[in-house]
Amino acid sequence: MSSPIAGVLQLIALIAALALAYRPLGDYMAKVYSSEKNYAPEKWIYKVIGANPAAEMRWPAYLRGVLAFSAVSVLFLYLLQRVQGSLPGSLGFSSIDPDQAFNTAASFVANTNWQSYYGEQAMGHVVQTGGLAVQNFLSAAVGMAVAVALVRGFARSRTGELGNFWADLVRGTVRILIPISVIGAIVLVACGAIQNFSGIHQVGQFMGGTQEWNGGAVASQEAIKELGTNGGGYFNANSAHPFENPNPLSNLFEIFLILLIPFALTRTFGRMVGSLKQGYAILGAMAVIWIGFTALMMWTEFAHRGPAFEIAGGAMEGKETRFGIAGSSIFAVATTLTSTGAVNSFHSSYTGFGGGITMLGMQLGEIAPGGVGSGLYGMLIMAIIAVFIAGLMVGRTPEYLGKKIGTRQIKFAACYILITPALVLGFTAVAMALPTPGNSMTNTGAHGFSEILYAYTSGANNNGSAFAGLNADTQWFNTTIGIAMLLGRFLPIVFVLALAGSLAEQKPVPETAGTLRTDKPLYAGLLVGTILIITGLTYFPALALGPLAEGLAS
Repeated sequence: MSSPIAGVLQLIALIAALALAYRPLGDYMAKVYSSEKNYAPEKWIYKVIGANPAAEMRWPAYLRGVLAFSAVSVLFLYLLQRVQGSLPGSLGFSSIDPDQAFNTAASFVANTNWQSYYGEQAMGHVVQTGGLAVQNFLSAAVGMAVAVALVRGFARSRTGELGNFWADLVRGTVRILIPISVIGAIVLVACGAIQNFSGIHQVGQFMGGTQEWNGGAVASQEAIKELGTNGGGYFNANSAHPFENPNPLSNLFEIFLILLIPFALTRTFGRMVGSLKQGYAILGAMAVIWIGFTALMMWTEFAHRGPAFEIAGGAMEGKETRFGIAGSSIFAVATTLTSTGAVNSFHSSYTGFGGGITMLGMQLGEIAPGGVGSGLYGMLIMAIIAVFIAGLMVGRTPEYLGKKIGTRQIKFAACYILITPALVLGFTAVAMALPTPGNSMTNTGAHGFSEILYAYTSGANNNGSAFAGLNADTQWFNTTIGIAMLLGRFLPIVFVLALAGSLAEQKPVPETAGTLRTDKPLYAGLLVGTILIITGLTYFPALALGPLAEGLAS
């Protein structure tokens, strides 16, 4: 069986698994966020944090909850790293330097999981499990809560209330993320991933020196790393490491976890707004982009150019032989079209066009299907933009889900889509203009530029993957990428919640013969076209200097 055929079969199996889980999980999440019942463990949590889960919040209060909780999380994770050397279970590792501790704290709280350190050489068991793994759950739950608040903005009318942030946070964690992660960890252990708290073991000689391996609670962290679209690996090699991702079966299962919640949330959206067809339209747009990018990536990496590719069967540089080109390509697209950032191969070693595809996936806004929560609210913002464009073409006030899209709503949506490009292009331009950041580039020319462009694209879009040739463990990159991660996460949330509040205050607009049907394939096509055009106009000059120039020169 040829590798391309094997890749197609893997893709079919993945789509089938996602289709089977789509309806029950989507409906279950809708019930979770619509329920008024609180379980005993949840009541204990509310009592400890002093929250009233029944109290409704308007968007400023909801936003204050998001920002306050995230600020405390950053501070806690920063301090935990700074005192690591004094903690039990540190495996002898010293405390983390201030700039790297800030970068890592910002990264994991922002659901980015950018890592400028070697996990197995820097973080002990306490920081890994009590700090990083905990934030894998909580940052994902924050994203889901914000998405649900926006959905309530569409579903409700004549009120500015969007639910309760603390209730959404706790329910998302306790009822959704933890149960699925437990099952996922068991599956990964069965596949061969490790799960222990052992220390550092010497396993023999390697190139004249002693080779050492850490143990760790890897399977449990790997499960939420993928399920929560986090991406931070226990080991530096991330999901290319056999302790994290042992074989092709575990590889396919990890891709399934990455895509599971983001796709299922479209049904949750449809169920909560009272129209499953609206959810299917969003799902269709996401699926078209994801399948198209996956097919393009596999075609690019399988293309034979020169004797080396002919012998290897394709572009095997930087890829694990146990996954091959197909398994690596599917994983790379899934992780960059979501805010995951996990890698089972090294994107810097992809062909010029292949590396550009991973970069473009992030620059779309990671909305196909995107991160847990962030993918849905990002796609709904683009849906509003698409409705607005359609309204301009026919001279009619745009409407979406019975809500008028006026000047205020478009301003919020426009600010949302402008923030990330401004961060990416601004920081990239400054880094290229200054002499010191350029010293971190392993390569020169187009590929060297791509390393820096990819780093800020990944940070500002809360992805976390990297072109591995860049030495990002410097004060400049730790600080600027940390700032980009925080601004790229929380500034968009401000406008999402403000938009949700403005929508919830409106009274519903009755549907007429002139209303644009946003539950039809025509609208889904318009949505896909809007996303591609906006992204192309924004990033094409930068892409032309990097991956496109490299691809055309090869």
